[in-house]
Amino acid sequence: MHIPLDRGSETPLYRQIEMFIRQCILSGSLATNTRLPAIRQLSRDLGVNRITIENAYAALEADNLVYSRVGSGTYVLKHEPLPPLPRAVPGAPWPLWQKEIQARSIAIRSQVPAEILATSKHPDLINFAEGIGDSQLFPSDDFRKVIQSIMRRDGITALEYGDRRGYSPLRSTISHVLATQGIQVHADNILITAGSQQAISLVAHLILSPGDVVLVESPTYSGVLNMFHLFGFKIVGVPVDQSGLQVEKLENILQLHHPKLIYTIPNFQNPTGTCLSGPRRHMLITLADRYNIPILEDDFVGDLRYEGKAQPALKALDPGGRVLYVSTFSKMLMPGLRVGFLIADGPVYDELLKLKGVNDLATSSLIQRALEAYVTVGRYQAHLRRTSVIYRRRRDAMAQAIYHYLPARVNTHIPYGGLFFWVQLPDYLSSEELLALASKEGVVFAPGLSFFPHGFEDACCFRLNFVSNPPERIEEGIRRLGIAIRKLENSQ
Repeated sequence: MHIPLDRGSETPLYRQIEMFIRQCILSGSLATNTRLPAIRQLSRDLGVNRITIENAYAALEADNLVYSRVGSGTYVLKHEPLPPLPRAVPGAPWPLWQKEIQARSIAIRSQVPAEILATSKHPDLINFAEGIGDSQLFPSDDFRKVIQSIMRRDGITALEYGDRRGYSPLRSTISHVLATQGIQVHADNILITAGSQQAISLVAHLILSPGDVVLVESPTYSGVLNMFHLFGFKIVGVPVDQSGLQVEKLENILQLHHPKLIYTIPNFQNPTGTCLSGPRRHMLITLADRYNIPILEDDFVGDLRYEGKAQPALKALDPGGRVLYVSTFSKMLMPGLRVGFLIADGPVYDELLKLKGVNDLATSSLIQRALEAYVTVGRYQAHLRRTSVIYRRRRDAMAQAIYHYLPARVNTHIPYGGLFFWVQLPDYLSSEELLALASKEGVVFAPGLSFFPHGFEDACCFRLNFVSNPPERIEEGIRRLGIAIRKLENSQ
């Protein structure tokens, strides 16, 4: 009898054997009174211990599927076979439980609708919609060498789960890096996560329940809006201006909605590129303390500053336990690293650690070790300085192209850092309609609707990524965008 076994599965081998024979009996492929292979013979054929076969047969006998004859063997008992399942045919209905899940489906907001990308026939599409840096600048060769050196140094240890909190030397290195940015944190308060997205998810799961209110900037990161909608939270938006979150409007909202969490991106906000002013940072901490509401600070590109004076992180202003701080290495290095980190003080850290263990046990030990080695020897800081120079040139190239090619009625501001321009069309134009025209001209961007909590505010806004293309591509993309805007205006 040939029984396929998955020796890497968490399901015990005896259980795999028992389930295979059980299915053969119930389906009728093993007829009544059929003699099963002898225990000694089957154990030899499958390369398993005799006890494994004995346990499998014992489980079948306990369910009255087989019986034993002393000195003769094990036989199949009479059993009504299960009716055969109908073969899958095109158009056949899915099981009922799948239909129920489909009915509950949450609409996920895409930064570029799939149908736009699918219908664009342009042979040279320029993409300003992405939320990451230029992959051509990622130090893949350096990182490959670091991984090889880690494998030579640490061997099999680098492939084990490791500390659930994260690789201890990496946590220490992060604490030193943050100290240079004014954030004093002990390594024991740092939790390494699979990207900042997982860190945000852990906090949301711990603090919020379905139906709870969470305050966000309006607009804000579409990935977090998708997550919060999926988790069943009630999302309330607070407007953003050139100085970031309008904290002056916050107290009335706090009294009205009684939120359980404030999510904010104070540095080079996604999608607007604005920074929260110093006075507003202090006011936000004060209000959060007064109303007993935790702040989740997402500092995803805070170290990508091209000019201007840096403001202290909210975590640096935290007198203790008010702010949960999230950041990532993915935007500056390689998105596929999926390494972020979370800072938490007090009992909440231990609860987040428990959730992390339930979620995925631990973040890749090999990648953590390689990242620690890369950061420690100064390659990360050198890469950051080099990339910041390149990205500033690209920001300036996009600013110049916008001034040259887009109508004067289009408004934007030049960000001091980060990845994005936030552009506002005249009120009578729609960024969704513009995207359809722009894709035909060979350029795409992220329309504004995906960044607002309820998906209908400021339909005239859109986001442009200025770091993912070189200057000549930026100029050509903005030229195409200008053509699309004029076509849209003429169609109104």
